[in-house]
Amino acid sequence: MARPSSTSTAQPDHAATAATLEPHTVSRSSPRLLLSSLRPEQWTKNLFVFAGVLFGGRLTDLNALGRAGAAFGIFCALSGVVYVLNDLVDREADQRHPLKRLRPIASGRLSPHTAATAAAVLGVVAFAAAVVLSPRFTLVAAAYVVLLIAYSFVLKHLVIIDALTIAAGFVLRAAAGAIAVSVPISHWLLVCTTLLALFLVLSKRRHELTLLTDGAMTHRPILNEYSPYLLDQMIAVVTASTLVAYSVYSTSTETADRLHTTRLGLTIPFVLYGIFRYLYLVHQKRGGGSPADLLLTDRPLLACVGLWALTVAVILYSPLGR
Repeated sequence: MARPSSTSTAQPDHAATAATLEPHTVSRSSPRLLLSSLRPEQWTKNLFVFAGVLFGGRLTDLNALGRAGAAFGIFCALSGVVYVLNDLVDREADQRHPLKRLRPIASGRLSPHTAATAAAVLGVVAFAAAVVLSPRFTLVAAAYVVLLIAYSFVLKHLVIIDALTIAAGFVLRAAAGAIAVSVPISHWLLVCTTLLALFLVLSKRRHELTLLTDGAMTHRPILNEYSPYLLDQMIAVVTASTLVAYSVYSTSTETADRLHTTRLGLTIPFVLYGIFRYLYLVHQKRGGGSPADLLLTDRPLLACVGLWALTVAVILYSPLGR
């Protein structure tokens, strides 16, 4: 009669061990995974809320700066909630993406239930803070969330509308920032923000299309409606429009009268270089998948944006600009 193998009886049950350890591992890492799902690296997009305080002449007003900072924090929270929602909705598609499959929800490291609960709590806290800041600000913040939820479920499947929707999200950020500090919302602010946002969105679409090649339509079906040539044509139109709009804005007599300076046109070279540098990174370095990542990792682009902001501040808030 054969004896049972001592090796088999001594062999540990790896599946049972993994099942026992996995919940503790997930528990310990959940805060880190949740933070990653909120995409803090993308929060630089919310810097658009400071456009109102910068161009509205309130940069030296500590109260206005505080309110703008609060608006920035609220939009970071709300955009994080939207990112989590997107990851939940796109979980299966993200699993087929070479980069997005590593995200906590798509990879299975973060429970969808945990992510949804945390997003709901964060959203409630953010809206409570928005109500304290300003009722009008709350309405714009709510419009931002509703718009991007509509994007997640419907609008992202409509050609051209998908890009316009994301651009509208940037416009709402800028408008909310102006409302938070009680400065008029300039039509130039809306036009320039819309065009710049479209430039970034279309560049991202081109990056996705060229990165995923044949798998692009599987990951994001709307990409089937685009081609690199079409996107290049659209980017060319938006690029020219952005440069013209900013040049007209910065040199117009209306702007000079409102901001009390005729020297804002000196910032045009920074805008030219920044856009051309971005196009270089998109076409020659195959970048553009994440505008926030490009801004934080490409030193020439980061330096250009920093110098533009510094020059604007000097022109608007020092005797040198008069």
